[in-house]
Amino acid sequence: MKHISLILFIIAALGLTACQPTPGIAVAQPPVADFILIDKSDRTLTLFTAGKPTRVYSDISFGAAPTGHKQFEGDERTPEGRYTIDTRNPNSAYHLSLRISYPNERDRAFAEAQGRDPGGEIFIHGQPNALTAGRLTGDWTDGCIAVSNAEIEELWKAVPDGTAIDIQQ
Repeated sequence: MKHISLILFIIAALGLTACQPTPGIAVAQPPVADFILIDKSDRTLTLFTAGKPTRVYSDISFGAAPTGHKQFEGDERTPEGRYTIDTRNPNSAYHLSLRISYPNERDRAFAEAQGRDPGGEIFIHGQPNALTAGRLTGDWTDGCIAVSNAEIEELWKAVPDGTAIDIQQ
């Protein structure tokens, strides 16, 4: 039993445990990321630095219709594909936000061919500013990716503009 406890202690000390923060325990800020992977089916957002995962955020929320790629304004889907973080909004209606470069040329061309608007203004953001505590559950955005306020504060510091993001079903 001593060996198992020692192994668990070493794993924890090396930071190889799950990256979810434990309430009441300070978590070190992740290093600056150069890539973000969103897995919609697993509901995870993973930061990478130099090809290695540095932090995983779980139980993230999506648009109210989470399955499938966003195609049109108002479809409440979260886009899928390769984009970048192209700007940030410190005055967001949702506790900080990082804008995703949706729609790209392909998204615009598809929507135009259907005589529709592809939509836009897709962000990774925190909780609504009107929510004074806690976190909304389920899929409640219009296509954005929502995390807790503490998580968006970490992401705000770790994700520079221009960071590549891949969103997968």
